[in-house]
Amino acid sequence: MTLQRLDDVRSRYREDALERGINPRDVDLLLSDLLERSLSWLIAHGEAAVDVTAIEPLLARRYAGEPLQYIRGRTDFYSREFYVDERVLIPRPETELLVETVLERAPRNARVVDIGSGSGCIAIAIERERPDLRVLSVDRSVDALAVASINRTRLQSRVLLAASDLLSSVRGTFDVIVSNPPYVPLAEYEELAVEVRIHEPRIALTPGPSGLEIIERIFDEARELLAPRGCLLLEVGYGQEAALRALADAKHFTIDAFLPDLAGIPRVVVSSPHHVQ
Repeated sequence: MTLQRLDDVRSRYREDALERGINPRDVDLLLSDLLERSLSWLIAHGEAAVDVTAIEPLLARRYAGEPLQYIRGRTDFYSREFYVDERVLIPRPETELLVETVLERAPRNARVVDIGSGSGCIAIAIERERPDLRVLSVDRSVDALAVASINRTRLQSRVLLAASDLLSSVRGTFDVIVSNPPYVPLAEYEELAVEVRIHEPRIALTPGPSGLEIIERIFDEARELLAPRGCLLLEVGYGQEAALRALADAKHFTIDAFLPDLAGIPRVVVSSPHHVQ
């Protein structure tokens, strides 16, 4: 055991992180986890003696590009803490707009299906905010469903989880179909930051060259399961609005709204099927 003053440890490792291009706050968060103390406590108790041995392997992982959320084993989404690891995509703040849109548009006691459970963050956040909704979440990855199940238990959610390749194993009709599908074009995926491209599951990020391959399948499959006045809500990527509008039209869907995220990027598309003449 090597005991050192906390303020010396923080100063040294924060400076080291900054030189490596890592946010110094990551050091404080890892120290906070190890000491089981708040960030404000770290700042106020610089004289405390701490053992630095345990933080060094954690920082080595961070310096190697592993996302902080995987190292900590958790992340915040829609005011709740979700368990995450390398089996699932790390929830992004912009996806909260997708949740908000479902909450605003779903009629009371509606049936909702979430395509691509991942950590379960979308489905669980929806169900916890609107307990009247009957929410099913599906994923073709058994590993992802295992993580979603952990979060379902931790957050006392009633979400149903099932294995399905998109909607292929789903029966019945739904008032809302929602998904944050993989939508990054392959060429853009190859240029993503190392911590995303190397550590997060590729299957959750890119579906192929255009980025629209999975979305096209969702349009095809959603039509058969949507209730007469049901809607399809999708998160999409930067610069995809025009292509999405053309695809929706080709699939005989009407775009009811294209909602921007906080950065002004068209992020959530709300659509519904129209009758083919």
